[in-house]
Amino acid sequence: MTNHAALTRVRSRTACLTDSNIDTDRIIPARFLTTTTREGLGRFAFNDWRYREDGSPDPAFALNAPEAQGAQILVTGRNFGCGSSREHAPWALRDFGLRAVISAEIADIFRSNALKNGLLPVVLDAAVVDELLANPGIELDIDIAASRVTLPDGRSLAFPIDGFARTCLLEGVDQLGYLLKHSASIQAYEDVYHAR
Repeated sequence: MTNHAALTRVRSRTACLTDSNIDTDRIIPARFLTTTTREGLGRFAFNDWRYREDGSPDPAFALNAPEAQGAQILVTGRNFGCGSSREHAPWALRDFGLRAVISAEIADIFRSNALKNGLLPVVLDAAVVDELLANPGIELDIDIAASRVTLPDGRSLAFPIDGFARTCLLEGVDQLGYLLKHSASIQAYEDVYHAR
């Protein structure tokens, strides 16, 4: 069971990675998948991109830029999270400080893993994503309950999200945590059913 902070709204500047097809191995290289805990994985997020061979931060990597520090929203090129199904990828991004990823296309397995771990995957129209990528650092307001992203110019854009996944994000639980919250009602139903 995974409990995480309830996610109702994300208001933040954006950080941008313009590349498409950023796979899970680029998000967190396989050599760091030796742990079953989430804590500390953020230091390995985008490891081979973020650091030079000597271990120092690469100033050419967008997320190392001073203006990207503290951003909770990552905007990326198409097909983000493709590749192998590693839950460590959303774990690393959450531990890195991200709460939402926006793209025109997010890989299905990554999207599912993200939602189970308190990271909001947002798919918007490609033209809007291109606009966001061209303007890193702008402030966005994401309302999870309303499933809408508000841009600085006031435009409010809907994004698709499964109703149950949205409920779990709003309550800060995964599927098992949701069921356990209703264990008394489930037990009451079982008692009535078996009494027949």
